[in-house]
Amino acid sequence: MTKNTISEQNLKISLIQTNLHWENPTANLAMLEEKIFDINEPTDLIILPEMFTTGFSMKAEQFAEPMNLTTTRWMKQLAAQTKAVITGSVIIKDGQNYYNRLLWVTPEGEVDSYDKRHLFRMAKENDVYSEGTKRLIKTIKGWKICPLICYDLRFPVWSRNVNLDYDLLIYVANWPQVRMYPWDSLLVARAIENQSYVVGVNRVGEDGNGFPHSGNSAVIDFAGKVLFREIDNEVIHHHTLDRSSLNEFRQRFPAYLDADSFMIV
Repeated sequence: MTKNTISEQNLKISLIQTNLHWENPTANLAMLEEKIFDINEPTDLIILPEMFTTGFSMKAEQFAEPMNLTTTRWMKQLAAQTKAVITGSVIIKDGQNYYNRLLWVTPEGEVDSYDKRHLFRMAKENDVYSEGTKRLIKTIKGWKICPLICYDLRFPVWSRNVNLDYDLLIYVANWPQVRMYPWDSLLVARAIENQSYVVGVNRVGEDGNGFPHSGNSAVIDFAGKVLFREIDNEVIHHHTLDRSSLNEFRQRFPAYLDADSFMIV
């Protein structure tokens, strides 16, 4: 296998760790558009936090929008201009239900989505939103990518990398500062147990409920080594994920071949 084959291409990602204007979609889209335009180098994937238009709001009836309206069109435009996939979650109304839905938008204008599976009952998210029923696996330059949302991080079965389903696991989040130790620890655990790169993108700043967020957005390699972590500050971080190192590690230490089989019901 040579460096020129698609399975050996590196992946360039851009993480946006930012404060969010509480329940103000117009201000957040304007702010994030400015940050995205500040990306002055080629990138394959731009990752935004959970509920990036509102913060972690339970006012779904007020702030939900249908698919393919304002935020989806905004993402399509920016993906086309940056020639990168853009992803992050927003509040979506689909039929009679509300979802904390991650949108995956390509430069060609294709839109796919993942609905948050594990709803944070301590904030009554499960009383407002409907849970998702299936994972999403997308491909960029031969990299298989599984994007999940915040509280999903606490549930390893849902993220289990059966038969190397993915090479990169992503969590977009509004994870508060008071629980940073679990965030930091579980991101590393998910990388080790799944032999995959893991990226967590969290917000900073205080939300409308008075909860501070320190970010701690991170890039972690397949062996659990923290390659990047930023605490407290707003940052746009660019990182190149090395494909050959991932392949070599999996060949040298193929623990995934001994994984237990199971079925989620």
